[in-house]
Amino acid sequence: MPRSNHHNRRSILRHLAIGGVAACPICVGVAKAVAGEPHHGAAGATPHWAYEGAEGPEHWGVLTPEFRSCSLGLEQTPIDIDGAVRAEMGSIDIAFAPIPATVVNNGHTIQVNCARGSHSVISGVRHELLQFHFHHPSEHLLSGKAFQMECHFVHKAASGALAVVGVLINPGAANAALDPVWDVLPVTAGEEAKLANDIDPATLLPDHRAYFRYAGSLTTPPCSEGVTWTILGAPIEASKAQIAKFAALFPNNARPIQGRNRRFLLKSF
Repeated sequence: MPRSNHHNRRSILRHLAIGGVAACPICVGVAKAVAGEPHHGAAGATPHWAYEGAEGPEHWGVLTPEFRSCSLGLEQTPIDIDGAVRAEMGSIDIAFAPIPATVVNNGHTIQVNCARGSHSVISGVRHELLQFHFHHPSEHLLSGKAFQMECHFVHKAASGALAVVGVLINPGAANAALDPVWDVLPVTAGEEAKLANDIDPATLLPDHRAYFRYAGSLTTPPCSEGVTWTILGAPIEASKAQIAKFAALFPNNARPIQGRNRRFLLKSF
């Protein structure tokens, strides 16, 4: 590769790693779709959407004009994480702490709404943790491999920009960090349970923090784009019984894989 082209490529990758992925002129609008606001998994939202049938993922984009990004967007999530390019992005600074939280069955997943007090610094920008929720099976693939579950930690910056940290889950040993949530799993859509004690989201993270990064979208309607995705490369474990308990409520709440469409896919390792 000629030196000038090599330099240009490195400059582009560095720009993306430092902040280009997170830059988004529509992020304030996107943020309205997350964490307790309309459409991001709100039970009873109009129009109704689902993971199968006439309201399933292949039809989301035509249910309402608000959802058109689900079928027309070019930076949709999830993707198969394969062929990532190493970039100097530095370590991700995840500063989670014990916080009060409420567990909600929103009809599409189990979501844990978090009080203020936890944040992550992503692409040099502080993002506050809003909530985390689960998918069965995993939404992302790693080089074609699916995982049993996936946990998404949804963050928002002061600008309104959204960032999600994804953690993949394999079957294995029982995970005590899930117990506070699993012990009170609401079984009915719209039902919620306030945790008796503070929960530390950090206990649901792997020790190894190598990660992948790309520009994507919400994985539920309205599928808004401009979301910075960070997928940790190391999975955590949950027991087969823990996975089965969630699957009994949500047998399949994973959006199908979307096209990469020439997006940059970076890795820190």
